[in-house]
Amino acid sequence: MKIISMIPARYSASRFPAKLMQDLGGKPVIIRTYEATVATQLFDEVFVVTDSDIIFKEVVKYGGKAIMSKREHECGSDRIAEAVEFMNIDIVVNVQGDEPFTEQESLRKLIDVFKDDVNKEIDLASLKVHITDEDEINNPNTVKVITDKDNFALYFSRSPIPYPRDKKVDVKYFKHKGIYAFRKEALMDFYRLPMLTLEASEKIECIRYLEYGKKIKMVETHVQGIEIDTPEDLERAKLLWK
Repeated sequence: MKIISMIPARYSASRFPAKLMQDLGGKPVIIRTYEATVATQLFDEVFVVTDSDIIFKEVVKYGGKAIMSKREHECGSDRIAEAVEFMNIDIVVNVQGDEPFTEQESLRKLIDVFKDDVNKEIDLASLKVHITDEDEINNPNTVKVITDKDNFALYFSRSPIPYPRDKKVDVKYFKHKGIYAFRKEALMDFYRLPMLTLEASEKIECIRYLEYGKKIKMVETHVQGIEIDTPEDLERAKLLWK
């Protein structure tokens, strides 16, 4: 089973432009993420796939592997699919470029999902983390996920799900961490299928897989990490890095 990691990296970002090129402990965020992913030693190869000459040159400068996108893409999955279309691989793990604290334990859990799936019934695996902070639960920038009893995703939303109508029910809320492991076939299906209304409304790309009947296995991790979406996140990351 050949397993690679792809790190999609856009230069522009609506909430924090050029965030991947911000300094974190003497190196850009994207380089910290790339090096952390390589350091897990879980992958046959690791690539950054980008639409930016600036990011491409920076990765190469540090001795990393980079791929330049040939066209514009709406989301990271599309960018990765274009890059891997003609590669001979089985599993591709999407590590977000703004996750410099990527670590081995969580990624290994995702890979193990496919090693244990002898009948190849699972299309994707992704991570969830238990959250209790009310502000985070209600924050639309935090994507929440609900699952069935076997931890297959039922839905993702920016709204609090489930809605706590009965306050006496002990409901757990889970944040979706945007790290995915795909079977290549599922990723290429995503690339070729049009966006439907739920994905368009929520602006959450993994909803497309659910709308077309794909099976997403959610794996709980206890590692929160820091996703750098805002300048405030970057300051928290700098403190943690120290």
